[in-house]
Amino acid sequence: MAPKEKKDPKKGSKPGKANTKASAAAKATLRGVHSKKVRKVRLSTTFHRPKTLQLSRSPRYPRKAIPHEPRLDAHKIIISPLNTESAMKKIEENNTLVFICDVKANKRQIKEALKKLYDVDCVSVNTLIRPDGTKKAYARLTADVDALEIAATKLSIV
Repeated sequence: MAPKEKKDPKKGSKPGKANTKASAAAKATLRGVHSKKVRKVRLSTTFHRPKTLQLSRSPRYPRKAIPHEPRLDAHKIIISPLNTESAMKKIEENNTLVFICDVKANKRQIKEALKKLYDVDCVSVNTLIRPDGTKKAYARLTADVDALEIAATKLSIV
């Protein structure tokens, strides 16, 4: 007759602390995640439809054959320099050039067009719409550039 094996206290029939946790975890996995349904608490009386994924369009063919050329390039923005008496006074005293511009052009576009066409940096651009419906722009130049010299050489209005 063989000797009887001694039972380890770890492998015993009594459920220890680790065994109870393991059995609880096993029960939870058997039950599943959605065993208890929690009702959402609504705090507002109005219902707002949830935002869903909006994918960007990927068309099968382009709707335009050729992309449009820029509607306002530098030559369309600045129509002509102005050489009235008041404009000449601005050139001499305030280091400011005066231009007739496109009505749809904004100050930033006018500033970029002056930089591109005449290679001058502007400190500020002030605009107004004249009673005849055209836009007039006053471009104040930086201190290192002389407006009278630009008007004489590049604009040929003096």
